[in-house]
Amino acid sequence: MTDVDLRALALRTLLPGFAGTSAPKWALELLDEGLGGYILFGYNIAHPAQVAELTSQLRAVRPDALIGADEEGGDVTRLHHAAGSPYPGNAALGAVDDVELTRKVHRAIGDELRAVGVTVNCAPAVDINVADDNPVIGTRSFGRDPRLVARHAAAAVAGLQDAGVAACAKHFPGHGATVDDSHHTLPTVDVPLDVLRERELVPFTAAIEAGTKVIMTGHIRVPVLTGDLPATLSPAALTDLLRGEMGYTGAVMTDAVEMRGVSGERGIPASVALALAAGCDLVCFGGEQQKNGPMVDLVHATVDAIVAAVRSGELPEERLYEAAKRGDELRGWLSGVGDVTAAEAAGVGAGAARRAVHVEGTLPNLSDALIVQVDTPGNIAVGDVPWGVTPLLAKRLADAETMYVDHDSADVTAVTARADGRSVVVVARDTHRHQRSRSLVEGVAASGVPTVLVEMGWPAAWRPAGAAAYVATYGAAPVNAEAATEALLGH
Repeated sequence: MTDVDLRALALRTLLPGFAGTSAPKWALELLDEGLGGYILFGYNIAHPAQVAELTSQLRAVRPDALIGADEEGGDVTRLHHAAGSPYPGNAALGAVDDVELTRKVHRAIGDELRAVGVTVNCAPAVDINVADDNPVIGTRSFGRDPRLVARHAAAAVAGLQDAGVAACAKHFPGHGATVDDSHHTLPTVDVPLDVLRERELVPFTAAIEAGTKVIMTGHIRVPVLTGDLPATLSPAALTDLLRGEMGYTGAVMTDAVEMRGVSGERGIPASVALALAAGCDLVCFGGEQQKNGPMVDLVHATVDAIVAAVRSGELPEERLYEAAKRGDELRGWLSGVGDVTAAEAAGVGAGAARRAVHVEGTLPNLSDALIVQVDTPGNIAVGDVPWGVTPLLAKRLADAETMYVDHDSADVTAVTARADGRSVVVVARDTHRHQRSRSLVEGVAASGVPTVLVEMGWPAAWRPAGAAAYVATYGAAPVNAEAATEALLGH
């Protein structure tokens, strides 16, 4: 092949991002050159009509452009990043354990995406949250049990694809047993292959059997399988295991390549070439990188690196052709879906969140409670999305008082003094992972003040000693907050 041919193949594999709520000129020009498509983020989204106009703008240049987004429901939302998702996330659905409900919720998510022109959903996350201290998965997981996660993974895939949106099961071969965030470093899952097969791979097998059109790689290291490489760059993980042993024939997409777990020591262009050589077909990058300015130079540098890798023999020409062809097969499936009538979804999110709420202990009188919200930041995947039950409680309890504290400087004395004998409701996320948050709840309870913890993150095994009640919402979306408010107040 000529360099022109190779560049055309390389461009078809790339899915970068761009800033703004309309496509910049350079982004449209790249599509015209043959770019595979784009991934949309919260900063690309203002309201549904604007998103529909944006995707139409992109498809006016390339009708079969792949347009993706991370719309997991719950804590990770792009369409609803300004106000929070109307659907609970995976942890809540796993807690309810009704696969038909999971299918309905993901069908509703798929209908919303398709209505605005987004046809690839970078979801569901099918990681098994083995580690309570996992900083990046948590409530994005359906649970700890491989069989439970597997059946809900299959239901989520079915719901999305019934709406004509390609599902993307992630993060292969499983990010749930890590205690590090691959946005910042390379996490390790140091287990034998038989453990991986009996635990992490079970939901991926179910997603494959359900017909998932895409599987996303995780930037995680499994020494027995990938050696020192992240799975994204590992032929043993992607070619031998995923395709050879597990029989997957659909498209493989990378998680964002600017994440330090994959490109921290190599840079983006070199990492992209290695990912394609390992078995990836579509490359996602630019969610954070585009904040530094237009990505056109980086895209061209990446194409140059891919062509150079082919010429050096590092990336076989037939592997690049195969990658581009799998992307084209995905486009073919999407174009063949035709018109899809949206399913009836009224109240499905609220109902699911209500069924997920779990209350332990006895709720004290909260009529004049001090409501303390601990400012617990979300991870990069979640972003800056509104969360918490505090405004809802304050609105419904005329005599209540609110107080906001930071998770790493929460002071027990300040809270107990402000409470002055009243009940205290502490609202927090992943309390078990933050020592000062744990100490706050237990310190207030130890002072004799009736204390309730509303846990809106992952409900770990830890429980606050001395607390009157523990309320688990299994997520921090607005519907979770509404459900928690109803549980706390009895209406």
